[in-house]
Amino acid sequence: MKFFAAALLIGMTALGSTAAFAGADDTKWVAKCVSDNSDAKVSVEIVAKYCTCMNNKMDDNETKTITQWEKTHPTEMKACEKEAGWK
Repeated sequence: MKFFAAALLIGMTALGSTAAFAGADDTKWVAKCVSDNSDAKVSVEIVAKYCTCMNNKMDDNETKTITQWEKTHPTEMKACEKEAGWK
């Protein structure tokens, strides 16, 4: 039982550190997307919501930026535009 508890603790620690890393990486990608869309005729809040939605639809191992990825994924782009309220 002690072994199980120790293994569970180690596993949770590993997951927590992975989530923290992914969060920082996600923030970087979303910030780049917001910057790429700085000339948009909508509020920065809508752009940020759109970029976050697009980022969430992308695979964690994707190497393209959100701006590059959206050009090859029009269905996801339309869904995120709608979710963000981009008109």
